[in-house]
Amino acid sequence: MNTREPYYITESKRMCIEAGMDPNEVSRPKNFLNEVEFEKKRKSYSEILSVVSFFSNKLLDSLKGTPILVVVSDATGFLLGIEGDETIKSTIEQFGIRPASLFIQEDTGTNVISLSLQQKHPISLIGEQHYHTFLHGIACYGTAFHYTDDNNLLGSVCLMMPIQFQNALFLTMLTQAVDSIERELLLRKQNKKLNIMNQIMLSRTRNGIVITDEKGITTEFNSFAQKISNNSRDSVVGRNIRESYLTGEYFKEVLEQERIFNNEEIKFKDDAGNLIVCLFDAQPIYEEDKMIGAFGQFRDISDRYILQEKYNYLAYHDDLTNLPNRRYINKEIESIIKDLNAGHHRTLALLYIDLDRFKIINDNFNHSYGDKLLIEVSKRLCGCLGEKDILARMGGDEFIFILKDFVDLDYVTKKAEEILQLVRQPFHVSGKELHTTASIGVAIYPDYPITMEQLMVYADNAMYQAKSQGKNRYVVHTSELLDAMMDEYMLEVDLRRALEKNEFVLHYQPQINNDTGKLVGFEALIRWQHPTLGQIPPGKFIKLAEENGLITQIGEWVIDEACSQNKKWQDAGMIPVKMSVNLSTQQFLTGNLIPFMEEVLERTAIDPAYVVVEITEYMAMEYEYSIHVLEQLKALGIGISIDDFGTGYSSLNYLKNFPIDYIKIDRSFVSGLMNNEEDAIIVKAIITLAHNLHKEVIAEGVETKEQLDFLKNHQCDISQGYFFSKPLPADEIEKIYLEQHRA
Repeated sequence: MNTREPYYITESKRMCIEAGMDPNEVSRPKNFLNEVEFEKKRKSYSEILSVVSFFSNKLLDSLKGTPILVVVSDATGFLLGIEGDETIKSTIEQFGIRPASLFIQEDTGTNVISLSLQQKHPISLIGEQHYHTFLHGIACYGTAFHYTDDNNLLGSVCLMMPIQFQNALFLTMLTQAVDSIERELLLRKQNKKLNIMNQIMLSRTRNGIVITDEKGITTEFNSFAQKISNNSRDSVVGRNIRESYLTGEYFKEVLEQERIFNNEEIKFKDDAGNLIVCLFDAQPIYEEDKMIGAFGQFRDISDRYILQEKYNYLAYHDDLTNLPNRRYINKEIESIIKDLNAGHHRTLALLYIDLDRFKIINDNFNHSYGDKLLIEVSKRLCGCLGEKDILARMGGDEFIFILKDFVDLDYVTKKAEEILQLVRQPFHVSGKELHTTASIGVAIYPDYPITMEQLMVYADNAMYQAKSQGKNRYVVHTSELLDAMMDEYMLEVDLRRALEKNEFVLHYQPQINNDTGKLVGFEALIRWQHPTLGQIPPGKFIKLAEENGLITQIGEWVIDEACSQNKKWQDAGMIPVKMSVNLSTQQFLTGNLIPFMEEVLERTAIDPAYVVVEITEYMAMEYEYSIHVLEQLKALGIGISIDDFGTGYSSLNYLKNFPIDYIKIDRSFVSGLMNNEEDAIIVKAIITLAHNLHKEVIAEGVETKEQLDFLKNHQCDISQGYFFSKPLPADEIEKIYLEQHRA
């Protein structure tokens, strides 16, 4: 089990040491709010504190019998409230931990309140993780809370208890409580905004407003009331509202019985004979408890009413995006198929869309970012709807287009290409730039009858095929595709057993220094030795592993095996060389990568200077996360290479700021060196750019002497490819290189 303390705790302790704090002396808060300031602060936080107190008390009730405190601070670290065990409360007051005290690291050293406010995630601070020894008997859990709509920090909620009662479950319970607090605060904030908007919009509302005096004489009839009812203001103001054939009876009861009406449905025809449907509200108006008139308003819901009558709107639309949902789509498809089966001339196609990388975005930010991204995607997709097209959200990150009554089949594929292009463009969500792509399955209704379920399965299968072929593309369903999907399903079943049956092997491709011609490294490449199908190359199963969640386990096996093998060769007397391993996107973005690499380095005893991890530009798109992880890898002594450079989301910002050692020129550029001037220009530019930024360049896919000579002439540092050697198993590597390259 990895027991390394988090980096932010280590950094906090370092600050304490640099500040000259004595860990054996009690360090008390130095700043306190006076009584007036404290009451003013609590008053400004009164609503927030009431919400926090409600959920904190629920948490305390669930933990009855456990000596525990709930401590609440504002965004700067002033303690606003302490609830819970009285014995602990009186104990900590001796250390200055009481309401109105300010907790900052400069005064009190490493503490859960300061760290909770600094970090973007829940934290624990237990025992000796505290800098001061007088706190070593305490276990603390804390997290900040915000207004989640604008990420505005409000304060922190922390749990404190004797260390013998520590339990990781408390952090989960605290996180759940803070989620509830944030939702309630956001709801209240939104309700306040709504109330303010209601006051502003009363005079500028798009609802029809009618106001009378206490006798029922109409005194106000706004422009929208005129528009809705087709009655002019002059014809209504001054008349008794009881005379109205539409609302007279309602106002009569309001004025005589002080009744209140809400959402009364009123229907009438306008001059053109169109049905108008309104929701009508009416209530008395009071001044100092005396009724002085009546207020009524019309809300025109004609369009919504028609939709509700035809489709039962609320049951057929998605709550998040307001797009039609699966039920709506199924009904629409069935209707079109019914027409087709009846002999009507209609055309029908489905585009089943699944966002690539959505789970990664959700896992590395949070679900609110994911929801906002889905809303932005739906808006963008709506922008490419044709006149007869329908867009729906099927659930999660899946959308579907119904294309109907089109003339030319080209319309279907052009629409798929248009969608791919739209989704490739970056999305801006809450100040962050998010990148995604789409995999699209296309199913065209054939010239023979099939069911709605079959058509949906065809589209779904084609979409999964698009993912397996590398994502960011569309695939059209064919009968051959259906057979391939069955083969792939059987392969997936075997893949789940491959790790436990030790069916994976590594092959190693040499990397040669272009100046000296000497071996400088290997790239480890996985192969699957299938018991019946023979050796399966990675292109056949890596995408499958990414889809079913096995890729991280497989990637960890590759790293472990490659490092172990390299150390064996070194121990056998081979001159040490670097071993490169490829990281998958899921593996790079998991929070466990750094601890895993530390464990492998320690267990295999390999010098990290001989380990290189390869990432793609695609992985590095989440800039802040990527630079943090890469700097941690670099701190371990591991080399870093950008693989397939020039084929992804290229950014000079990556090269400038990321701690990269190597840039690998993609084989697609190397293969065109001798017959494609543009490829040659790109290769020269990459080499020049990399050298100016003090990075080494590796060219992969070198197959001819002419390609190698070109690379040498333009100072490319390292080459690998079939010109030197294909990837070889470990025993063949030993035969060729072990004796030649002994230390």
